[in-house]
Amino acid sequence: MNVRKYRSSDCVELAELFYNTIHTVNAKDYTTEQLAVWATGKLDLEKCNQSFLENYSVVALDNKRIIGFGDIDRTGYLDRLFVHKDYQGRRVATALCDCLEKTVQNKVITHASITTIPFFEKRGYEVMKEQEVEKQGVVLKNFGNALTLPLCLNNLRDILFN
Repeated sequence: MNVRKYRSSDCVELAELFYNTIHTVNAKDYTTEQLAVWATGKLDLEKCNQSFLENYSVVALDNKRIIGFGDIDRTGYLDRLFVHKDYQGRRVATALCDCLEKTVQNKVITHASITTIPFFEKRGYEVMKEQEVEKQGVVLKNFGNALTLPLCLNNLRDILFN
């Protein structure tokens, strides 16, 4: 496995991975109705691509196959972190998170699904609050999490984003 920066040509494959991961991996913690509104299969690819380009975004590869992706913005908000259903438990999320966390100075914030709470807790994230998010009239539960980082990474963020 190797990790590289996101390319616009990755967007379609990431959209498929996002949909499939939610509808398989997250299915143990969410209802069919919740999964359907969370990942509809109808993403605006142009908007997604722009978001990935604005953030520091990385993909994990097994040979040429994308097996995971994640992104973080300049403020330390870890927006997306998804791993292919066939690569769960193989340290893909760990490798992605390691890359993303190195880009910020003080704190990483994320909104973690029920499914991912154990992963983030093992990394030292603390649950700040339980939240309910409404999508198309359906309520989904997630958790606001934070991780305070060592200050030795101060200049790396500017290097990676510029």
